[in-house]
Parts: sequence; structure tokens; C-alpha cells
Amino acid sequence: MLSVGTKAPDFELPDQNGKIHKLSDYKGKKVILYFYSKDNTAGCTKQACCYSEKYPQFMEKGAVVLGVSKDSVDSHKKFEEKHGLTITLLSDPERKVIEAYDVWKEKVRCGKVSMGVVRTTYLIDEDGVIIKANDKVKAADDAENMLAEL
Repeated sequence: MLSVGTKAPDFELPDQNGKIHKLSDYKGKKVILYFYSKDNTAGCTKQACCYSEKYPQFMEKGAVVLGVSKDSVDSHKKFEEKHGLTITLLSDPERKVIEAYDVWKEKVRCGKVSMGVVRTTYLIDEDGVIIKANDKVKAADDAENMLAEL
């Protein structure tokens, strides 16, 4: 996980509609950048739905929400449509941004060791500096916790 006070690495990734987003496009706004494992899994769906439900409140506070996983653009589109999501989902199948933000880690599940995305949320300020970093995210509480930080 990157440390608070670190300049957030810039990136270019496509969203669920194929539109390219750069972190630098959001200079002057706070950015909630959250990394999750996989579309349509229980925790990841809960997290995305909570962010979508609260998105108007984030907008009122001048913040944007960007979710990142290694799923494809097509997978993100289906995920958005299935759950009526209103947030931006970014596709990083080559894990360039996932690795740049140090969230690709060894995980143990059911006694098996594998590599995967550790659910992590960063709050990035208007100048592109990380002001909050959390790798102990509870999917159902993440959106509410980030709103409280704004």
C-alpha cells in the first residue's frame, strides 16, 4: 500500500464504456480510488452498490469515485448494467495501476496461497496527493467511511 503523503501515480485506464480516464483529469477534485478483486462477487458488488447509492453525496462534496479491478471493459459494463451502478469502473487487465498502487499481493484463501488484489481504498486530494489509505476495507462500510473523510 502506498503511504499517506505520497504523490498518487498518474494513470490512463478505460472505463466500462471504453472512455479513457487519467488521474490528472481530476486535478482540483478529491478522488476516492478503490481497488477491488472481481466484478459480481459478493463483497465487491456490495461495495460498488454502496458507492453508487451515495454517489450524489460524493458529488456534493466535490469528489469523484473510481473503482479499479483487473476485469475487462465488457465485464465492467455488464456489472454496471446488472446492478444499476452510477460510478466509474476502470479496467486494468494488465495490472499496471494495480501494481503501481501496491495492491497486488499474496493472499491466502481456504488454505491456498495465490496472488490477487487486496481491497484497498485511497483518498487523493485536489493536488494528487494521497491523504488517506486503507487496506483493511470492509466492503459494506467503505463508502460511508470515505464520505466521513471528506
